[in-house]
Amino acid sequence: MRHKIIETSVQLFESRGFSQTSIQDIVDQLRVTKGTFYYYFNSKEQLLMEIHSSYIEDLIKRQQQIMQQPMTNQEKLKAIIVLLIYDIKDKGASGRVFFREMRHLINENMDIIKQKRKQFRWNIETIVRHGVKSGEFRNDLRADMVTFGILGLINYSYKWYDPDGEVTADELVGLYSKILLQGILK
Repeated sequence: MRHKIIETSVQLFESRGFSQTSIQDIVDQLRVTKGTFYYYFNSKEQLLMEIHSSYIEDLIKRQQQIMQQPMTNQEKLKAIIVLLIYDIKDKGASGRVFFREMRHLINENMDIIKQKRKQFRWNIETIVRHGVKSGEFRNDLRADMVTFGILGLINYSYKWYDPDGEVTADELVGLYSKILLQGILK
């Protein structure tokens, strides 16, 4: 039931927004009582924190698996691009809730999520730094700014990318990989 509450809440938070969705809306959708909700969660904010924590922890876990693979730094960056684009394709609603509804977390929980997001960013920056050090990547660009550029480009895709639209996930991965790893100069 806990998982069903989370899944239903993600869908409702995505379509209505966190503040416009009540606990009553969630339990009505599930055809259960508020008691069922409160058995698993103390509050709607605790539920939102669970959504945020599980989302970013899963991304970090998969990112770390990529980082441990015997690949070039370029291959690792491309694998992370694949990870993020396919995450949009497979878990788009969770991603939109993650990016859009974080502002509703209490400060303590927001700080926890920000630290996890920082870890995800730092992992990418580490790959970029290793790529510069090994000579794979240019050494005239700041690794931190390159990392913010990568995340800015890919993360904004949650707002507009439609996996059922005319651009497939593989095409988007290919395009982003070319832009980020080769540039757009002729």
